[in-house]
Amino acid sequence: MPAPLSPITDVEQLEDSLSRPTLGLVERLAGVSGDILFLGAGGKMGPTMARMARRAADLAGSGRKIIAASRYSEKGLAERLQSWGVETIGCDLLDEDAIAKLPDAPNVVYLAGLKFGTSGSEPKTWAMNTHLPAVVCRRFRGSRIVALSTGNVYGLTAADTAGSREDDPLDPAGEYAMSCLGRERMFQWFSESLGIPTAIVRLNYATELRYGVLVDIARKVFHGDPVDISMSRFNTIWQRDANAMILQLLGETRSPAEIFNVTGPTHLRTKEVAEEFGRQLNREVNLVGEETDTALLSDSSRIYAITGEPEVEAAQMIGWIARWLENDGALLDKPTHFEARDGKF
Repeated sequence: MPAPLSPITDVEQLEDSLSRPTLGLVERLAGVSGDILFLGAGGKMGPTMARMARRAADLAGSGRKIIAASRYSEKGLAERLQSWGVETIGCDLLDEDAIAKLPDAPNVVYLAGLKFGTSGSEPKTWAMNTHLPAVVCRRFRGSRIVALSTGNVYGLTAADTAGSREDDPLDPAGEYAMSCLGRERMFQWFSESLGIPTAIVRLNYATELRYGVLVDIARKVFHGDPVDISMSRFNTIWQRDANAMILQLLGETRSPAEIFNVTGPTHLRTKEVAEEFGRQLNREVNLVGEETDTALLSDSSRIYAITGEPEVEAAQMIGWIARWLENDGALLDKPTHFEARDGKF
């Protein structure tokens, strides 16, 4: 199922595109039995990932339930998920009694986490990112678990290399990245001690038209704001590709836990991306800072060997985003702060 190359013109079309399952996902998910429970499904990726799982199950002729648990602070989100055939449960994941009442599910996709606003809210950051995984592992000790983490646990690497690989030493900077390493350690400990089949996903910058590192750069160019190029390079991946890869890992869970990087194959140069947006948006580009020889970069060749490379390339994303901004498309106003080199968010 190749990705569409025509422009995406509205949110309904965007969410349909982001949740369209790949052929590989349909085939691989058919080999994984049982319902799928998404924890923390109300964030940026959860809704389209849960919808993709529903669509893949339907294409495979599976009657499995797709269940999404979240606080649902966004008005209308639970109803939208229900319209897509996803069951919803309102749940504060920091309430252990509420977690205890969640239904059993053979498959759990853990999307919960706290990043932005962590400076000044360090105790809540650690509770969400490190304590909660232990609670979830005890509750769902009989399930497979795919748990999202972040490439921030690696720290910065040389910009002229292929990027950090799963077996590289970790060097998290700042309390967010350290708490995310704590999250991984909890999933690793309980995977080994309780025999929970687990896959940990170190994701770098999923992008769609309403948010993501490319959107951050495009908006600054569009409005004439300075673009900091001190984080000289970055990876990003179209959210549909990321959703499909992450869901396929339900078939790759193991005890002890397996780890997979998920991001795009190309190291994009911040300066060049800003200049390309300048050309497409007909804007002057205001570059600030000095390019450095280190960046947050990951090598995802391990997961590509299982799922294949992403279908949507960076040039396609850049073109879509430029047209989206020109047409006053909706935005989430959730900046990635990808330029932060000190780990403070």
